[in-house]
Amino acid sequence: MTMPSISALKIQIFADGADTKAMREAAANPLIRGFTTNPTLMRAAGVSDYKTFAHEVLEAIPDRPISFEVFADDFPTMEQQAREIASWGKNVYVKIPVTNTKGDFAGPLIAILSRTGVKLNVTAVMTLEQVSRVGEALEEAVPAVVSVFAGRIADTGRDPVPHMKKALEILRNRPKAELLWASPRELLNIFQADEIGCHIITVTNDHLKKLPLVGKDLDDYSRDTVAMFYKDAVSAKYAIPLVPERAAS
Repeated sequence: MTMPSISALKIQIFADGADTKAMREAAANPLIRGFTTNPTLMRAAGVSDYKTFAHEVLEAIPDRPISFEVFADDFPTMEQQAREIASWGKNVYVKIPVTNTKGDFAGPLIAILSRTGVKLNVTAVMTLEQVSRVGEALEEAVPAVVSVFAGRIADTGRDPVPHMKKALEILRNRPKAELLWASPRELLNIFQADEIGCHIITVTNDHLKKLPLVGKDLDDYSRDTVAMFYKDAVSAKYAIPLVPERAAS
């Protein structure tokens, strides 16, 4: 078995979250090449003022791409929000959901924004048909990210690896469009995404904390696990009363 190595990775690792302190800490890690956020993560982090949060993050992290998402459900308002978000910084990518809540495809909006130079991160993409239609809507010369939710695809019992390989092939004629492996479920996904040539993978703070485990000796890991079980049992003062064996007659 080949020993995995973080230093050998070609894929860009983006930190996924909306906790300002955690984002600053991630920015100090040279492995982190960019950042993604979304309204759900922002709500979980207790963000109450979208614009203030975004400007604080951009002031702290001015040198790497950061994605902020629109939250309207109608395309005209999405466009207005997208243009406002894009004005916040040169390193800003505007996240546009691939459809609205009614299932209407966002392609026309994607085309308008991309054609006028707005860097987009098209999010919540699942199907290969969506990948193809998004690719057709993107302007060839304008940077963009296509976020395919490989982790959620895996949650449905489908293998995301061949799916992501096909997505890469579809986007090959859009050299400025990068494929992002979204919603990974384990660190192994980083190496799977890297092996097929995926451009970016998002990693949550919980997964970032596991990065030191990459390449860990499995015998050591086994002993560490046994020690954890033993320590927790002792700390909990668990006991199993044992019945003395009857004396042999």
